[in-house]
Amino acid sequence: MRIDGASRPTAGALRLVEPRTGEPKSVDVTDYIQQMAAHCPYLAPSVERELTGWTVYRADGDAEAVEAELFHAGTQAAEWIRPLAGRPHGALVCENIVLLGDVTGARHRELMTWPHWALKNLYGPVGVMFGKFYEGDEEISQIGERIPAAPFSFIAVRAAVRRRDPRFLQATPDLAAALAVAQDDGRDVFEHVPYDWKEVRAWAQQLLLPTRPSTSSPSGSACPSRPAS
Repeated sequence: MRIDGASRPTAGALRLVEPRTGEPKSVDVTDYIQQMAAHCPYLAPSVERELTGWTVYRADGDAEAVEAELFHAGTQAAEWIRPLAGRPHGALVCENIVLLGDVTGARHRELMTWPHWALKNLYGPVGVMFGKFYEGDEEISQIGERIPAAPFSFIAVRAAVRRRDPRFLQATPDLAAALAVAQDDGRDVFEHVPYDWKEVRAWAQQLLLPTRPSTSSPSGSACPSRPAS
């Protein structure tokens, strides 16, 4: 795996505000978690077992550099989750990458789009799910429920629930099919993809980028909703 050893000229574009913790001080997650627990059956058990982590960053670079570092942070989170997914309660492990701060000429939505899209395509086949949430955005679940607006922007990374998560990828049927049968065989997901962000972004741009559905999360949801009754 080349993640730690790869050259990163963009290192520093995300300044670490708070290392991984279940109870961050730099952002308030308490009320948000309580509200989201009503929509996500996995969240409360994950928090209770201290399997939900938050790492908080502040943007400190130009848009391309911040994109590159968000991608790097996502790979680190995914590689953290992979060996845990097969352990007891592995389905409850969730890592959240919080983005604070402003970047000239780019909203958080633009900064997160390509890293999120590349990550979900790289890691979906090994059973890792990514979601993205934007500060202040209120969304509608697939069963018509209002999902609470996030108090900050973040990328959520977790083990996939294969029997349920493909429904969130209806706009990308090939990826949904790959996720439905995903098995983590320990492969290097970068075996056929250069790790340099510019090359990764070019690779990701060749894939179909779905348009945002009007009635569901643009992330393909990081949290499986309750089944319709």
